[in-house]
Amino acid sequence: MTEPIRVGLLGCGTVGTGVIRLLRENADEIRARLGEGIEITKVFVRDLDAVRDPVVDPGLLTSSFDAVLATRPNVIVEVMGGCDPARELILRALDAGCHVVTANKALLASHGAEIFKRADDTGHDVIFEAAVGGGIPIIRTIREGLAADRIASLRAIINGTSNFMLTGMAQRGMPYEAVLAEAQALGYAESDPTMDVGGIDAAQKLSILIAISFGVDVSFEAIRTEGIDELTPLDFAVAKQFGYAVKPLAIARAHSDGIEARVCPTLVPMAALLANVNGVFNAVMVDSHALGPVLFYGKGAGMMPTASAVVSDIIEVGRNIRGGTFGRLPHLAFHRELVSRPGQRDPDDSECPFFLRFTVKDLPGVIASITSILGTHNISIRRMVQEDSLPGSPVPVVVLTHSAREGSVRLALKAIDTLPFVAQKTCLIRVEDFA
Repeated sequence: MTEPIRVGLLGCGTVGTGVIRLLRENADEIRARLGEGIEITKVFVRDLDAVRDPVVDPGLLTSSFDAVLATRPNVIVEVMGGCDPARELILRALDAGCHVVTANKALLASHGAEIFKRADDTGHDVIFEAAVGGGIPIIRTIREGLAADRIASLRAIINGTSNFMLTGMAQRGMPYEAVLAEAQALGYAESDPTMDVGGIDAAQKLSILIAISFGVDVSFEAIRTEGIDELTPLDFAVAKQFGYAVKPLAIARAHSDGIEARVCPTLVPMAALLANVNGVFNAVMVDSHALGPVLFYGKGAGMMPTASAVVSDIIEVGRNIRGGTFGRLPHLAFHRELVSRPGQRDPDDSECPFFLRFTVKDLPGVIASITSILGTHNISIRRMVQEDSLPGSPVPVVVLTHSAREGSVRLALKAIDTLPFVAQKTCLIRVEDFA
């Protein structure tokens, strides 16, 4: 039997503790699959005095990265989160001759190009299955399992916090503030929930999925991203009348003129599989030309699901080490110099049906004015509902349109929202009909 794979672990929070536990509990299974064991040599933490799970050996802890490198690890596993100091430590690890496993989607979305170039220059691998979808093996599936196919679209629920909150609003009629407080009390949402409810977390993950699915780079900052904080229980009730659920979707679709990309709450037909992904669960639907649609579903976060993906990456690196190889495939799946596909499409050129909630004064001619402006911008109405309200209060009017160009819809709403009878900004929700 050869020497074990030596691992330096950066971070010992929820995921780091899960990695230690999984390596201990599944040691025999891992050895049988890899051909040798995996040994954690040191664990880098920022606070040596923090209370930790008993599974963590205090003798492994250090606040010095040099002490980690001194143990001559083959692999550095980064589960700290955030960009600093993770970026610097990963670059140092590559320069020191270590392969890298990371679960850090924010780091890869912001600094992936730099990290992957350093890995190529130094002759090492950077593996990142846990960066998207927690324990769902979506990265490896797209990079390898679908390598012979051509992906047409991705539609995904990849933020469990937002999905948990929208499930509560849909099933129990809870307002946004109440369901956010519940998510925070249960530990699903941070005290500052902006990354989750604002769609930023999902946009970072989507940018990674776009890179490995289509071979083009789309910055997460350039993805049209909208949060869930403007939704009301009325939106869920009327959407249900129309036959739809409201889900926090990340969408990427290939067109001849570029990649359409957006993250936003979206109406999904009740019969669609994604409409039934509830709570903190994640799902990614990949539609490819040869295979057609396929759904990957599971826990997108949490100690053991994410640790499972991290440890599977360690095993992959270990197999490469045993085989004396690296760079078996490009980090982002494509040899970029051979990709001729255009980059990101103008978001305003996207077309789909829209769910529009107007809040207006109950006066004669209001509906006629709204429909006139919509018609002027080539937006036709499929269904309309006017809800009751208290006397003297603004009235919600909900319109479901036929497919329309997003730029045209935005111009129409800009005009409508300046009318004197409009009480508040119109709420826009896109519709995916899964035709």
